[in-house]
Amino acid sequence: MRIHSLQHVPFEDIGSMANDFRARGYALSTTHWYNGDTAPALNDFDALIVMGGPMGIYDEAIYPWLADEKALIKAAITAGKIVLGICLGAQLIADVLGGKVTRNPHKEIGWLPISINPAAATHPIAQVFTRYADVFHWHGDTLALPPGAVHLARSEGCSNQAFCYGDKVYGFQFHLETTPTSARALIEHCAEDIDGSRYTQTAQAILASNEKFEQINRAMSEVIALVFGSEQRAK
Repeated sequence: MRIHSLQHVPFEDIGSMANDFRARGYALSTTHWYNGDTAPALNDFDALIVMGGPMGIYDEAIYPWLADEKALIKAAITAGKIVLGICLGAQLIADVLGGKVTRNPHKEIGWLPISINPAAATHPIAQVFTRYADVFHWHGDTLALPPGAVHLARSEGCSNQAFCYGDKVYGFQFHLETTPTSARALIEHCAEDIDGSRYTQTAQAILASNEKFEQINRAMSEVIALVFGSEQRAK
């Protein structure tokens, strides 16, 4: 399987997912929008991963490539590709499917629990979430569920934390791929986001336990097995 990721800033890559994909023998490639890369052709990949970033999805005047990115995401969904969006990526997916993105009432930064939507309790991805108490967050915006999407999870500070659209398109507001290294990079480049508000934690609290990162990375491995592994077996 050919996995292509869309990266918006140098310090937010696919994190722990890289090891999972390499272990499966999948080919990896990346569009680095911030470096002026152009969008790949649809035939160049089987699955698309849309990563996070500090910009907003409507900032096309500042980041003109956002228009090309939205067109690519929409085309990939229409073509039946696997599409997984993380944080900003989830918001971009929601937008192209008709879900509005707005400022969330609260920033969420650090280790915070999510709860699954009882109506989606039997969904395999929702069941993964039940096995992990806290996940890692770093966002200030939120999304409205797109028409036809299934609501998978929420948190106390953000109603729409995860959704799926059909069986190949997923959006997570939180991060399961973050490693201690990528968390330190976020803290270095986006420290101004840590403002002491209700659902934000200090850098020290974020980095206090390597075990928390290991847990979310295991959750990410389970998601990959469900979403990307099943596709591979079907081929």
